[in-house]
Amino acid sequence: MRPLFDQFQASHPKVKIEYIMQSPTEYRERLQSALSQGRGPDIFRIHNTWIPMLRADLSPVPVEIYSPSQFESLFYPIVKTDLSWGGNFVAIPLEFDGLAMFSNTDLVESAGISIPQNWDELRNAALAVSRCEGPKNNVCGGDSRVLIAGVTLGNTENVDHWQDIISLLMFQNNVNPGNPASNPNSARDVFEYFSGFEKTYQIWSPTLPNSTTLFAQGKAGFYFAPSWRIFDIKALNPNLRFKVHPLPQLPVDPTRGEHPVTWASYWVEVVNKKSPNAQAAWELLQFLSSPEAQAQMYQQARSVGRDFGEPYSRVDLAATLVDDPLVGPYLKGAPLAKSWYLASATKDGPSGINSRLSAAFTKGIRLELDITKLSAEINQILSEYGISAATQTQ
Repeated sequence: MRPLFDQFQASHPKVKIEYIMQSPTEYRERLQSALSQGRGPDIFRIHNTWIPMLRADLSPVPVEIYSPSQFESLFYPIVKTDLSWGGNFVAIPLEFDGLAMFSNTDLVESAGISIPQNWDELRNAALAVSRCEGPKNNVCGGDSRVLIAGVTLGNTENVDHWQDIISLLMFQNNVNPGNPASNPNSARDVFEYFSGFEKTYQIWSPTLPNSTTLFAQGKAGFYFAPSWRIFDIKALNPNLRFKVHPLPQLPVDPTRGEHPVTWASYWVEVVNKKSPNAQAAWELLQFLSSPEAQAQMYQQARSVGRDFGEPYSRVDLAATLVDDPLVGPYLKGAPLAKSWYLASATKDGPSGINSRLSAAFTKGIRLELDITKLSAEINQILSEYGISAATQTQ
């Protein structure tokens, strides 16, 4: 970031940029505490789902920085929905991320299967890849122990990013995650599909390592994660052969306005509503979100040995990366992405909207709450942030 800051300061000699890297631990709580005490920074980064929690502290994007029409044309459609509050855009994205499907190349080749394109194919592929140790000669079930998990789905205890997966499945299955009771049978289908890999097929277990670790160990066939998990996997096992693919889909009926659905979960830059330097702050974000600056940030990441930088947030830069084997699947799906407040790995703390919804959905998936009671709990959480469950289909 420093070379870009230096460029901006050269053209804005009265501006001095102080960049402070914060620990993700309790970041949201510390940030809100500082803002409430008037000690917040001029610019800060938040998750795209945090806007309802921080709405009182956010400055709207000035029209001279990006007009509404410019904003909508520069960024992906989901950004228009996510980053609008009270009739204004309140954040600028410098990156895009979401969810993709990873495959273990050796296990797929050994099983002689094709890469799944839909969720039924994924289930069949997972069953073909799975291996268990027990009395039934590698057949999973009963008292057997999972040796190779065909797919990292099944529960909320040790499946990383289960929140994103459940939200994605709900949107694909025409369920409003803010009000599952509006389509209860389809909501139950989502929960049953997800948990079935543990309960029915017994190819997942809470005794296994977390899904990221298991995939990195070469003991899982398919795995779902955002792009930044690629670095974790390569750090854990540099020799693992894997590929990244577009997400499976459910059948769609275009005559009913249905289309494929992907997932978005990303971080954005906002300006403190009380900042005395708001104009300069927005000018800096305008500069950093320019195509030249985004390309430079990406190349800076590559220059220090990373496989890729943060995937571009700008639509007009997508063509330069869509064929990249690692980040291409994320950007190919970006125009069709949806997003919601049930999102993983945001570290928003126990009182945050992501954590509270995760706790509610965990009870629903475990059948500790029926769909009607789950919807009531979701509605209670959303209402505390000024969100209407009926309209939050994003």
